[in-house]
Formats: sequence, C-alpha cells, structure tokens
Amino acid sequence: MTASEVQRGSSTLEPPHPATAAPGRTFGPGRALRQGSKVLPEHARGHNRSLVMQTLFHQGAMSRADLSRETGLTRVTISDLVGELIADGFVAEKGVREASGPGKPAMLVDLDRDGHRIVGLDLSGSDEFIGAVLTLDGDIVARRHIPVPGGHEDVVAAVVALARDLVADSHAPVLGIGVGTPGVVDDHGVILTAPNFRWAGFDLETALREALDLPVLVANDANAAVLAEYTFGGAGDDVLLVKVGRGVGSGLLASGQPMRGAHFAAGEIGHVTVGTDGGPACVCGKVGCLEAWLAVPPLTARLAAAPDEAARTGILRDAGERLGIALAPVVGVLDVSEIVLSGPPELLDGPLAQATVETLRARTLAEFHDGVRVRMTEQGQDIVLRGAAVMVLSGQLGVS
Repeated sequence: MTASEVQRGSSTLEPPHPATAAPGRTFGPGRALRQGSKVLPEHARGHNRSLVMQTLFHQGAMSRADLSRETGLTRVTISDLVGELIADGFVAEKGVREASGPGKPAMLVDLDRDGHRIVGLDLSGSDEFIGAVLTLDGDIVARRHIPVPGGHEDVVAAVVALARDLVADSHAPVLGIGVGTPGVVDDHGVILTAPNFRWAGFDLETALREALDLPVLVANDANAAVLAEYTFGGAGDDVLLVKVGRGVGSGLLASGQPMRGAHFAAGEIGHVTVGTDGGPACVCGKVGCLEAWLAVPPLTARLAAAPDEAARTGILRDAGERLGIALAPVVGVLDVSEIVLSGPPELLDGPLAQATVETLRARTLAEFHDGVRVRMTEQGQDIVLRGAAVMVLSGQLGVS
C-alpha cells in the first residue's frame, strides 16, 4: 500500500472494518454512514477492504482495473484485497467480460451475494413477530411468523426459537442476525425501556448472541427502518422516516449519520403533544400526544365511527396536520429534505400525507423548506426486516 493511499484515506476511505473497530457496533461504515475521525495508517487496510466491498455492493461486478479506478487505490492494492476477500468467501470471480477490443478480456469480480445469508427479526408487531432469511441484496428468501407471547421469559425464548428456525432455513453461512424492536435501545443492544414487553435495562443483544452463537445487532425498529430506506429505498443523506403502527416513532439520518441522541431516544416523537386544543387521551396518561392522533388503533377506531366519507377525510387530514405540527421543528432545525412514511398506506397515503405537507409549508421557512418531500416507503411491511439486514451488512462487512 502506498503512502498516498494512506493519506487519501483521511478524507475518502470508509470507516474501519469490524476487525479494526468495536465489534459489531458500526451502523454503516459504508456509503455516507461515516465516522468523523481521521483514518490512521494502521486502520487503512480495514478501510480499504470496506471500500472495495462497498463499491461492489452498489455498482456490481467489475474488473480489478475498474475497482482501482473507482476507489483510487493502486492495482497492486486492489489485487491484494480482492484475493483476500475471495479467500474469506465474500468476493467471487464471475467470469471474463465480453471482449470489446484487442487484448485479454478482463476477469470480473463481485460480492458473493449467494455465499452468505442474513437473518432479520421484526419485533414491532402488536400480534406477531416476523423473521426472515435475506440475501446480501436484501431480498427475502424465507419467512416465518409467530404470535407474540406473554411474559418476559416467553418473549426471549420465542425470539431465540424463531432465530434458530431461520438459521436452519438459510442453507448458507449466516453473516449475522439483525433485530428491530420497539423501545429505546442503546448502542450496545440494551433495551433501556420497552413497556410493551416490560423490558427495562435488558441486554437483548447479549442474550441472543450467547444463545445463538452468532453475531447479533439490536436497534429500535424505526432506526432500523430508516437504514433500509437509505440503502435499498434510494433515500438521501438527510431523511426522516416516520413509522406508524401500534405506536408512532421515527428514525433520522442527518448528513448520512444515524441520529440517536444523548439518551438514545432520538425519534421518540409519539408522545410529543401536538397542539394546545386538547385532543384524545393517550395511553401514557397525557392528552393530545401525536400517537393518540396517529397510531393505527385509535385512528382506525375514529374512522370506523365516522358517519360519512367527508368525515373520514376530515379525520385523516386532522391526523396529518398533527403530524406536520410535530415534524415542522425537526425540519426547521435539521433542514431535512425528505420525510418517508411507513405504515398502512390506506391510512397514510392521500389526505393525511397531503395535510402533512401543507402544515409543514405553513410552519417552516418557505424559501428553504417548500421543497420538502413527503412520500410513502416502497419497502412495504418488510422495511424493518430489511433494515435489520443493513445493520448486519454494515457491522460485519462495512457495507450500507
């Protein structure tokens, strides 16, 4: 490796491969989920390794010479890294490129996308847990559902059993297990609070890792979902994803960085009071929380009681206005350019989303925020599963 490559790493190379960083705790040494620290010479090889895999992940098969041009690394370094990645089972040769001129056709290399699988778990459902086996491209190849059990011990045992069944369904080495769960989750996979499961200070990540003997990453479900939108959904570097279901939460990327907050509670907007005009009672004991207006159970109940279509439209627009009230300060402070809604499209898409846009425009500086885009995710109900896969890709391969 040349001295110029090490120096170039201080500004362009990706964050450390897990071998040179804290194991399993990087949520994106890829694309723009970048750490701000300088790349040290002793970490340069791990950075370059991640850079090669990141380039192949997003651009597909290419020759070693192509990789050298795309990454700025020398051909000698690329040849060395590709050989190492082939030996490790992460990259494979895919045959020669069709000849287009004189000379020997180039051998193409790509991630070995069928060589490993990822297990993703979504614990955010009110009635069932969902698990899936995914390819490195985020495609689901096997799926299992189980009902949500009752007690604390039953939940953990059920999650372990679900994960084991999915590992057995993988038919390939499992790169790791990603878990999206309700609640406030710290950066070590400890559930600080998850009232629905009666968890407080519970180290779910360690419990699963010890039971399954595989790498495990645990994150809040909305934080996992926004990673799926970023990696597989084409979202930009500044995006807020609002996840609406039994509750309301959000995940946020600013300049490509996941925002977690001082207490790991960034995005917990469900119990922000929206308006001074009262409103429906919330399960938390307050009145007028965003969750009481927007969560699926209370919103569905109000719609069912509406006498006609005009009344139902009014209810949806009111909920959208409350969402806009909650999001306007976030858009104004962080200059977010895109808001993605995840949840039942029959509730969120249409009058509700339109009212959200109108409220945002009325409550932010038009010169800068009139262009804020509000859209539904195209990831559907698999968004948390695919986000869990991104967590594993990022933590294990440096790819996002």
